[in-house]
Amino acid sequence: MGLKSLSIARLYEDQREDLQIELLSESLASRCEVTVSDINRPGMALMGFTENFLPERIQILAQTELTYLATLSPQLVRDAIDRLFQFTMPVIVVAKGLEIPPYLVQRANDCQVPLLRTPLSTTPFIHSLTAYLDHIFAQSTNVHGSLVDVYGCGLLFTGRSAIGKSETALDLVERGHRLVADDVVTITRSHGDVLIGTGNQLLRHHMEIRGLGIIDVQSIFGIRSIRLQKRVEVEVNLREWSDEDDYERVGLDEKKTKILGVEVPLVQVPITPGKNITVIGEVIALHYLVKVYGGFSPAEKLNQHMLEVMKRKSAAKAWVREDTE
Repeated sequence: MGLKSLSIARLYEDQREDLQIELLSESLASRCEVTVSDINRPGMALMGFTENFLPERIQILAQTELTYLATLSPQLVRDAIDRLFQFTMPVIVVAKGLEIPPYLVQRANDCQVPLLRTPLSTTPFIHSLTAYLDHIFAQSTNVHGSLVDVYGCGLLFTGRSAIGKSETALDLVERGHRLVADDVVTITRSHGDVLIGTGNQLLRHHMEIRGLGIIDVQSIFGIRSIRLQKRVEVEVNLREWSDEDDYERVGLDEKKTKILGVEVPLVQVPITPGKNITVIGEVIALHYLVKVYGGFSPAEKLNQHMLEVMKRKSAAKAWVREDTE
């Protein structure tokens, strides 16, 4: 799972170069850590309206807030800043490299609220910071399986150990598709309920093939055979054939599974001797793309066609019965 809290020291270390942030207060130590990926502009709190103030968020001071403070007398500036520091905040960041009242630095030191500044403009800074925070706090999980980009569709192969997930992934790579991860797939949920799968940093694009050992996919098949991450779009569950199981044969009753609370299409493929799982994987990917980009389900289209044929036959029979001329 993603982090539950983020220290200001780590935020500063991770983003010091990318966001060009500098420390204005005495210390990075804060009385509270960042726990949400949202940010807040405290303009209304400076003006005296604090009812809906969100102190747990990172506070951004930019042109609007500092221009407002510049219109106030020294005493009113202190009053406005004091209203802000009646709350426990994780950090305050000043955008656009703007000059700030010395009293703001004093209160930040007194209340142990780190004060940072960046020369970046407000909007691009907020976008970059939010993207970083979304990544830090994103939900994630590890799944035992193989993730392959097949025709641009992310297929997650799952199933019991030694059922053939890695061999299927290797066969797909040999046919020109791209390996994302094998054995352990780290899946992260981002905005828009998008699931992104990546591989283990240590294993990279190595695979364990029983009877052969560890192979390096990139060295054998080239740079075009791999990719660092891919959206997880369909789970393909490999399982042994069983006469007791009821496998989908038409496709009208589409199965779903949930990963990190996000619904994903589930295709259960029974394994039997001689079955070409690789070709089936390619067809699964193409079938998904037809439904997503083509806007229709082949199974539903066939069902509708059969219903129309039956209606026409019924109408023809009725016409024959009534044709007594």
